[in-house]
Amino acid sequence: MAALRALEAAARHLSYTRAAEELFVTQSAVSHQIKHIESLWGIKLFERKGRRLVLTDPGHLIVPLVRDFIRRLTAAIEEITQTGGTPAMLRITLLQSFAFKWLVPRLGHFNHDYPDINVWISTSDELVDFDAMTADVGIRLGYGNWSNLYEELLLREYVFPVCSPRFLEQHGTPRQPEDLLELPLLRRSAIDIMQRWRDWFKDAGVVVSKMPQGTQFPQTSLALQAAIDDQGVALARSAHVIDDIKAGRLIRLFPGVRSKSNLSYFFVCIPGRENEPQITAFRNWLQREARMSEREFEELFV
Repeated sequence: MAALRALEAAARHLSYTRAAEELFVTQSAVSHQIKHIESLWGIKLFERKGRRLVLTDPGHLIVPLVRDFIRRLTAAIEEITQTGGTPAMLRITLLQSFAFKWLVPRLGHFNHDYPDINVWISTSDELVDFDAMTADVGIRLGYGNWSNLYEELLLREYVFPVCSPRFLEQHGTPRQPEDLLELPLLRRSAIDIMQRWRDWFKDAGVVVSKMPQGTQFPQTSLALQAAIDDQGVALARSAHVIDDIKAGRLIRLFPGVRSKSNLSYFFVCIPGRENEPQITAFRNWLQREARMSEREFEELFV
């Protein structure tokens, strides 16, 4: 660490002497630390041009990384010492759309109940390798039965079309499911196992020979935002839109069509970690929020 600080200071001042004054060591000590790093890494970090000290090309590449490392390490140490100990960190991975539309709006409840647990959220459409310790827990959408993970069923969902009240004012309320084929349909462009418009039309008894053109989005949350902004009709999952429907931002169309999702949300983690205190607290809280969300949906539509 002393050598890294010597490198950062020397690169900032372009002077071993001024770096030594800043670090309260001798110029010889700074020079020795730089030579130690250069020998260890097998690269030349500084060179002399006349009487001037300049960074080499490898030096220009390495120094910003060292500077960022020192800054991050210092910030982490300050946070630990200010809070009186190492904070309990809980790293959660999940789909971006589910994080945006369901988890994050409710996360304040968890933070209120468990102020000593610091939550770190990572969103990805890819399955995380928990063995690489990139996350402590995850919320996955799928069929379940991940052989290498502990899992708990979290949420089952329905799939249905939604649009904004203003969109209905502009285009009129569709009377039959097939009427949606005459309206702009907002779709997901990703290739995955989630249900599509064609699946919903099939459940509604509508034979579709060709899907109409429409704007496509990489995430469900973007399609829903476009629907809120009066751009068309989106195919929604109940967990994603319960808050928007309650707030009047979206309206569910054809509630009589019972199109149950073929996928569910699951809580997952490495087997054996499910009983760790912070993970137990989070999964129990998740289950309570999920049951509440399901009851709200049933009260509104079922």
